[in-house]
Amino acid sequence: MAPTHTGVLSTRVRLRDLGGPSRRLPSCGQRGVHAARILRFEPAPEGRPRSIGERVTLRTIGLVLVAALAAPASANAQLFFAATASPDLRIAPFNIRATVTPTPGPVPIRLLFSIAAPPGTSMPDLFLLWPGKVKGDPSLGPRDPALAEEVAALRYSVVEEGRLTLRARRLEGPGGAAGREFFPGGAPYVTFIQTGGALGPSGPATWIRIPAWPRLSDTDWIGTLEIPSLSAVRPKPATVVERWFLGDQWFFAMTFHEVRGRPLFRMYLAHRDRVVKLGDAPAEMSVSFSEASHLKLDNIVPAAAVRGFSGESSENTETVSLYLDTSENAVPQRLAMQYGYFSRTQAVAVVAIPVVLLLLGYSVGPLVGRATLHVVQRLARRFHVSGWNGEPRERRIGVVLAPDVLARIRPGTSTYDDVLKLCGPDAEVAEHFPSDDRRTLVYHGRRVRPQTRQLFGWLSTVRSFEVERQEVTIEFEGGVVRDVKAIVRRSRLPVGESIG
Repeated sequence: MAPTHTGVLSTRVRLRDLGGPSRRLPSCGQRGVHAARILRFEPAPEGRPRSIGERVTLRTIGLVLVAALAAPASANAQLFFAATASPDLRIAPFNIRATVTPTPGPVPIRLLFSIAAPPGTSMPDLFLLWPGKVKGDPSLGPRDPALAEEVAALRYSVVEEGRLTLRARRLEGPGGAAGREFFPGGAPYVTFIQTGGALGPSGPATWIRIPAWPRLSDTDWIGTLEIPSLSAVRPKPATVVERWFLGDQWFFAMTFHEVRGRPLFRMYLAHRDRVVKLGDAPAEMSVSFSEASHLKLDNIVPAAAVRGFSGESSENTETVSLYLDTSENAVPQRLAMQYGYFSRTQAVAVVAIPVVLLLLGYSVGPLVGRATLHVVQRLARRFHVSGWNGEPRERRIGVVLAPDVLARIRPGTSTYDDVLKLCGPDAEVAEHFPSDDRRTLVYHGRRVRPQTRQLFGWLSTVRSFEVERQEVTIEFEGGVVRDVKAIVRRSRLPVGESIG
């Protein structure tokens, strides 16, 4: 038999662990992509040695499966399975409803469904492959050892066992307790993980057995499986400031038709011949958030999800819903969003704090500026940064004339212009009235030199200041220097006293 090439991947191998006729594996991938991955398993013909392409090891098969699992393609996988092959069974209608509250803990998820079957069909047990971890009810009874053995036989590690509530509600007639009926013992489950390999332990998944119960196929009743999920919500990483102002933020995600995870795909592969598909009836996935007045929803995926207030429950409940695709080639469907609850104080703080800061900026800003300047000036007087040579740097105010400059001013010889070139124009000019040929230039200057004690490196503390005040008076007559007088006063000022 020639190998069949369907899609983009096809090979013939001899796999004794999965012997039997050729089977189509589930194609998995993202929405909107419909490139199928087909892997056919055929026994080698008698009397002919296997070719190189047929001698494929189990490790190679595992790599092929992982590649097919990660490749973007459509998915034909379902989450419901029957204990025996029952191609005529259908799940219709089907609804997944989650309820989220501000209180931390398991997220209550209810699966509302009914089983459609031709008249006279014997109802087998159903199995549900649920992604994530759940929390059982110990009051429903002991664990189911046979279910755990079935999972362990597939080389999974069982991490938890228990039972979930299974009940039915009458669609017409009396409501309340009279219209409800509980299945004794509920639905047993096993939570398992996949271990081994380079990737280490996988995330958890749950295998749930739904016992055969006439109420589940009765058209006057609708069955409900209650699943307290421990994996539907996870916290969003945030800083302390974000938690103070915005409160805790969370991610919510709920999927259907999804078997791409490590523990899910191998379980699906072992039971793919007993898939129970969805029927031609409404199917919906929805999540309700209580206390909607304190709720903030963001990043709702997909865009086709419908957001609104619930009409069946309290007016303070907001609901996000997504209709499920029940066609033959339905892809994995995911409803995800980011949400958070905030208190009244946080709601007021988001508006009040910016307003307060704006008002304080206009009123307190000048005060803060002056206070900061005062602190900087005090620190500048207390500490000193030396120059490159380690010597304290002095500060000059006004014009301080060095002795050699004064020596170059010669009475009777130096002119007014010579003095301006030598000493600069920054001087007081005194002219006599009534006008005559006499004129006077007065130069004022001050030199401040800190006396320091080294702390480390260039940083030193200031012990005191040496202040030198200089006043130079130059008299002119007829445009020529007549007399030069220089008065120099030196003093020592303690730290903290105004230099002035």
